Amino acid sequence: MRTVLILSVAAAALSLGACSTAVEAVRGPELAPIGYPASLVPTSQTYQPSPAEQAALRARQNGAMAASANSLWRTGARTFFGDQRARRVGDILTVSISIDDKAQTSNSTTRARSNDASGGVSHLFGLESSLGRALPGAFDPSNMIGMSGESNSTGSGAVSRSEKVDLTIAAVVTEVLSNGNLVIQGRQEVRTNREVRELTVAGIVRPEDISSANTINHTQIAEARISYGGRGDISRVQAAPAAQALVERFSPF
Repeated sequence: MRTVLILSVAAAALSLGACSTAVEAVRGPELAPIGYPASLVPTSQTYQPSPAEQAALRARQNGAMAASANSLWRTGARTFFGDQRARRVGDILTVSISIDDKAQTSNSTTRARSNDASGGVSHLFGLESSLGRALPGAFDPSNMIGMSGESNSTGSGAVSRSEKVDLTIAAVVTEVLSNGNLVIQGRQEVRTNREVRELTVAGIVRPEDISSANTINHTQIAEARISYGGRGDISRVQAAPAAQALVERFSPF
């Protein structure tokens, strides 16, 4: 029964994938609708502020920093001119992604082991002579048990990786944490002929790390999630067929 259920689910998935593939084969890949990017990373950071931080946050939310009478200065403001950097939900900032990483490792292991053990008895209930007659050939009680073993293992491995990504994307502030950190998420899609390239970025940034030009580097994003991929004719040809991928995933061999 379980096997039938698994096969039914696999067949349904294959049919849906085939339908989507057929539509894309005729019309090409469609761009995703424009929307609030909160669905990119559905998790959030838990932070418990101190009582003083809670009071200051409530004061800011209630508009306690209003301008004084006959003055352009706001009580509690840090600067005279307005700060144009992103700091509220819905604000936009620019993320510069410049990844140029290289990694190379090489490991080699050789292991050898051998052992030898032997044992015997000088007296075996007085049956030494009887065992000598019962067993063919010569029987030596002092060499009654003998064991030996040997094992050898040799292994080697090497990893060489190089990747370079240089992109810029606009992200939206989706949440302001209690400690003032900003949760940002952004998505960018570019369609060229029948291929769509997707770039997504999400993470947590400090307002102090945002430059005066309202930009931030990807190295200053905590819990960064950066994805760069695509979908379309080229990506579909490069991927393994659905049936082959299903067999390779669940094959025990």
